[in-house]
Amino acid sequence: MNRKLVNFVAFQAGWFACVLGAANGLPWLGTLLVCLIVAAHIKMAERPHVELKLLLLCVMLGLGFDSFLVSSGWVRYSSGMLISGIAPYWILAMWALFSTTINLSMAWLKSNLVLASVMGAVFGPLSYIAGQRLGAIELIDYRSSLIALAVIWALAMPILTFAAGHYDRVRKPAPLVPLQRLSGGE
Repeated sequence: MNRKLVNFVAFQAGWFACVLGAANGLPWLGTLLVCLIVAAHIKMAERPHVELKLLLLCVMLGLGFDSFLVSSGWVRYSSGMLISGIAPYWILAMWALFSTTINLSMAWLKSNLVLASVMGAVFGPLSYIAGQRLGAIELIDYRSSLIALAVIWALAMPILTFAAGHYDRVRKPAPLVPLQRLSGGE
């Protein structure tokens, strides 16, 4: 089966589970599904350590960006807030889930950081609008929230796609001389 298609479908399932779970007071339910999806993704990855580095970067960006939105008063989440002023855990799970798409279903963005920025500025806010319509979040000052989201995602997408491309190129160098030749064996 096509890994990119599976990745896209898994992302959509995780996104809806998180948003609908949060909207219905069960944010842990979507988070649990996302944890399973992310664990399966890392287990099947060709280079799990690269995926883990990307996941960590993504979650850290999400923690900073979404906590900024909360503390600024632009976004309010309906559930899953463990600490006042900090993004809810299900949003951070969604950032982790998003990291699984960067090297698969959205890998084509790694070659064009400007396009990644534009796509982030457009589709990032649309995702939050959808979350609001489903009842998981509230954009308090709608216009300011959308501007902030566009800026955040216009920055996040090229940062993440650049990092993914950079991590792809960082490999351990192969030994210059195979060990068998040094010992005289073939």
